[in-house]
Amino acid sequence: SGTDVTFGFDTAVITATEAIDKLHTTAESHHRIMILEVMGRSAGWIAIESGIAGGADVILIPEISFRMEPLLKAITARASGGSQFSIVVVAEGAAPIGGSPMQVAGTTGYGARYAGIGNWLGEELAAMTEQEVRVTVLGHVQRGGSPSPFDRILATRFGVEAVQLVADGGFGRMVAYHGPCVESVPLADAVGIARLVDPVGEHALTARALGISLCE
Repeated sequence: SGTDVTFGFDTAVITATEAIDKLHTTAESHHRIMILEVMGRSAGWIAIESGIAGGADVILIPEISFRMEPLLKAITARASGGSQFSIVVVAEGAAPIGGSPMQVAGTTGYGARYAGIGNWLGEELAAMTEQEVRVTVLGHVQRGGSPSPFDRILATRFGVEAVQLVADGGFGRMVAYHGPCVESVPLADAVGIARLVDPVGEHALTARALGISLCE
């Protein structure tokens, strides 16, 4: 919280979007349901932005507990309409209604390690449909590689602002991006509160307007 975006996010979304673009090719040629699990912990920003950018058919995020019925309906509707493939983007922290995010052994600096929702979803869909299902867990690929120009510039702007804060004695503050400006906010306002996708906000509304199912 406290900033509209942080450096690294743009690069992660680009990586996930490129993966969706590549999965489209084999999904369409082999008539498969392709599931892409992306990072994000309790926030669905990478999933919803890459899903919209990459033309996903279904996006599942932690902020909206999903139901299997509308998921199956979205896939069967595409098949009935002549599209024998579907792209499902799922955030690692997404969970069905009444369930909890799937975890694996061990912890991170942020708590439990989320993983497994993509494979679980794949098994469920394989049992419910006659289509082949393939799962791709993007994992740490999202964290590496060359940063996008936007991220490089943003990180540089953050660095300049941070040095200026130190020079001015502005301790206890965090540099933040409030588009298009880089400024600072009290550190207390930035920690302890996660910036989550609003289920009725612009991103979710855009996805729905495009016909992307959020499986509510």
